[in-house]
Amino acid sequence: MFPRAFKEGLLILLVFMIFGYFIYEKLEQKRIAAMGTVKEQPIQEITNSPSLQRDDYHIYPVARYAVRAKVLSSERYRVGRMSDLSPLDLALGWGPMSRNDVIEKLDIRQSNRWYYYRWEGTPPIDPVDIIRSSANTHLIFAGDSVKSKLLKVRAGEIVNLKGYLVNVRHRDGWTWNTSLTREDSGAGSCELMWVEEAVIEN
Repeated sequence: MFPRAFKEGLLILLVFMIFGYFIYEKLEQKRIAAMGTVKEQPIQEITNSPSLQRDDYHIYPVARYAVRAKVLSSERYRVGRMSDLSPLDLALGWGPMSRNDVIEKLDIRQSNRWYYYRWEGTPPIDPVDIIRSSANTHLIFAGDSVKSKLLKVRAGEIVNLKGYLVNVRHRDGWTWNTSLTREDSGAGSCELMWVEEAVIEN
């Protein structure tokens, strides 16, 4: 049995830890809410870069890609061959889809490698602009440093990603291809990105 003083000290420590976490979360929410809009558009340049190899997957870069965007949502995946390559999807927004007043009026979520959004009443912006200014991006980490950064990213933060849009082929014939336009929606419209550099802006 632990002495009473020890139990009381442990309880006080627990209360302080909970209070500290609450304060930290409030400060983080305030920091994220203060982040502004992203004016830049994604940059894409067709490339003939050599293929990459990861286990039994051949990865073919088809375009150099750089995107600075606000994280609208993130979703981890742990089951299935897609998660072997890409354990994280980020729904990213730029231009009007990085404005907090727009995001707050949208219900945004991700599931089964899809990115969904809905609104009540009148859409906050033209739905065409939602498509053009946001994307669900499947991320393949080029290294552990990129992985450790992006697995910690939170909705509302601004990320700066550089790498390639890629197509993937497994030795058994299975394929997974990237979109090469920001104008599409539905099946096949997601970006599949090999991420070489990642910065989470403060």
